[in-house]
Amino acid sequence: KLTAYHEGGHAIVALNCPESDQVHKATIIPRGRALGMVMRLPEGDRYSTAKAKLHDDLAVAMGGRVAEELVFGDEQVTTGASSDIKMATDMARRMVTEWGMSAKLGPLNYADSQEGYLGYGGAQPKSISDATAQTVDEEVRRIVEAAYARARQILTEKHNDLETLAQALLEYETLSGEEITDLLAGRGIQRT
Repeated sequence: KLTAYHEGGHAIVALNCPESDQVHKATIIPRGRALGMVMRLPEGDRYSTAKAKLHDDLAVAMGGRVAEELVFGDEQVTTGASSDIKMATDMARRMVTEWGMSAKLGPLNYADSQEGYLGYGGAQPKSISDATAQTVDEEVRRIVEAAYARARQILTEKHNDLETLAQALLEYETLSGEEITDLLAGRGIQRT
């Protein structure tokens, strides 16, 4: 049940973020170390990613944890979102330190290390001041917390959609993106 709401949270946030890749499938069948998954696929080739899309992807990543909190309460939150949290933190850190997407830090590279000549080993630590390191941490936190707040707003507003999708996942275990769209539009799921 918890996995159904967690994955439902990812899917509902993705469906309500305009820059998110299209939801291709949602499942609560365990795969490897994942208890379930929402697969999103881009509509075409992508060579670079816009800041707006990164923010949408961060909100989608937070959707599972937020759904768990909204449905089961803060004390029943699980470790199921650990990989989502790691991915969101890493992405936000790259936005700040590598991609110049922080107004406070500007278009500079603050990455932790630099690769050696032509990318061959010999990584040298890059020194940044303690104050800059603190600002990096603050910006990463701000970006991830904004994504969390956005996911919470979407799932609060779309709570009925989350309930509908979670119940369908419990019944069918795997839903295609088209089935999710039909379900949320009130058309139900047509399987033969």
